[in-house]
Amino acid sequence: MKLNTLVSVACLALCGCSTQQVSEETPLKMIDQVDFSHVHVQDNFWSPRLSKHISATLPVCIDQIENQTGRIRNFENAAKGEGEHSGIFFDDSDVYKAMEGIAYSLINNPNPELEKKADEWIDKFAAAQQPDGYINTFYTLTGLDKRWKNMDKHEMYCAGHMIEAGVAYYQATGKRKLLDVCIRMADHMMDQFGPDKRHWVPGHEEIELALVKLSQITKEPKYLDFANWLLEERGHGYGTKGDEGEWDPQYYQDEMPVRDMESIGGHAVRCMYLYCGMADVAALKQDSGYIAALNRLWDDVVLRNMYVTGGIGSSRHNEGFTEDYDLPNLDAYCETCASVGMVYWNQRMNQFTGDSKYVDVLERSMYNGALAGISLDGDRFFYVNPLESKGDHHRQEWYGCACCPSQLSRFLPSIGNYIYGTSNDAIWVNLYIGNKTDIEIDQTNVTLQQETSYPWEGQVKLTVNTSAPVKKDIRLRIPGWCKKYVLSVNGKSVEAPMEKGYAVIKDWKSGDRIELNMDMPVEKVEADPRVKQNIGKRAIQRGPLVYCMEEVDNGKECDQLSITPQTTFESTFDSSLLNGVEVIKATTDGQSITFIPYYAWDNRTAGKMKVWVDYKE
Repeated sequence: MKLNTLVSVACLALCGCSTQQVSEETPLKMIDQVDFSHVHVQDNFWSPRLSKHISATLPVCIDQIENQTGRIRNFENAAKGEGEHSGIFFDDSDVYKAMEGIAYSLINNPNPELEKKADEWIDKFAAAQQPDGYINTFYTLTGLDKRWKNMDKHEMYCAGHMIEAGVAYYQATGKRKLLDVCIRMADHMMDQFGPDKRHWVPGHEEIELALVKLSQITKEPKYLDFANWLLEERGHGYGTKGDEGEWDPQYYQDEMPVRDMESIGGHAVRCMYLYCGMADVAALKQDSGYIAALNRLWDDVVLRNMYVTGGIGSSRHNEGFTEDYDLPNLDAYCETCASVGMVYWNQRMNQFTGDSKYVDVLERSMYNGALAGISLDGDRFFYVNPLESKGDHHRQEWYGCACCPSQLSRFLPSIGNYIYGTSNDAIWVNLYIGNKTDIEIDQTNVTLQQETSYPWEGQVKLTVNTSAPVKKDIRLRIPGWCKKYVLSVNGKSVEAPMEKGYAVIKDWKSGDRIELNMDMPVEKVEADPRVKQNIGKRAIQRGPLVYCMEEVDNGKECDQLSITPQTTFESTFDSSLLNGVEVIKATTDGQSITFIPYYAWDNRTAGKMKVWVDYKE
């Protein structure tokens, strides 16, 4: 299909998105997400992945942190005040992210041994903390006199991930030892920086959104205020690397005040964390200026700088961006962490607006850009996710810079966060994942039971039971890829009005069974003509999944294969392939090409891979 020329890579038009944005007059954060602690996933697609997270992903992270690298030893040495620091200066953050993943796993899957391991780590963290509250093993072991001089050394970045882990573990177990370590570090930072104190621009954003979480869990507004202050520090010439090199304002998102930003630039992951922090502060501070900036930035990211997989970052040189519509396939960067960041950010944007276009992008990034970052066995990882490979790009057990494995360890167990939302007037169903959810709405117990074979099939069954009548609409997201659907309640077809991409069901009662049946045809996606790398090519998509062709299915010359307007497509579920996938066969004049979901590539015999296939008219 031909996309609107304002759209870069199957983004807004493909998603069926409108251009409506967050109004500066709209009350901020109209939707609250239903926390994943209330969502019990029972799903043929996601449940095996969550099981692998427990049996493979977390054990890999723990083994690497404890035995294969010096990450946990850095904390032990810091506690003793002697020994060398091994690894990269920000390696503490990997330990904290894995810790957060452990906490999230414990919420829905209690495990005494895993909890004991977490407590052992926390004891090491606490022992490594300095009397003034400072904690960072790199500077503790290389010279505390050098701390807080180079804004690129990730001191606040590491602290932010520790805070997120501390909040998560407190919520999971009620134990506050790590939370108290976090509070002491936050107070230390606020002793050093703030109004009438030293300036500081965190070289790698993350602390901002973490401080918001800390403020909410402690009920202390000062941490929210500090997050706001850090955001306002940007764009005034305060950024510096001390005597260790030149500060690049564009790379660090420090060119201008954040409320004046119009285009994404620099390092991709840093951008995502910045925008999440801005969204969190805006929601609590009612800052419409931040919202206006986020609107502009979202347009720039999604319309001009996003891959069809929902990945972002076209340049490996700066792990970020070059110029609009520059989206190379073979050399694409698309860091796994950035795709996860796209999920975080778009979920927040949806909360402001109730507009499904944000969940469309969230889903695209989640099923393609992020999920490709981990093997089907849950024990090997991609850092970079290109859209084409000559056969030399493979997942690894670990990385010297291991942000992506640890990122996935905390992201996967929290996917339940993105399924439902509640607002004053509605229950929002955003993602289609089999689950049972028990929540309280208006002092009434509500149980939602969702059954589906999504993303392979477009049929969804939702049963709602309440302890008393609930006067709220049920809003079902109609994905942007869906062009035809049938909605029914208790077997009777209904015509529900559409609002911002949601089908609105106003008349329902406890015990009702709502069914959504979405057609899921194979689509040929055309890129915006300004993306020169994809002129004369098409991508194949079915439902939320982007597909690719691999050498193992199509031979050594697979990168020379092509489709035409006459090509026919047939999809069939193969339970014996890649843990069960819908395979697409494209046939042209008797010649066939096999396509598999992009997330599943590089799980078999090594070889070439290609998303954008030649198209001969």
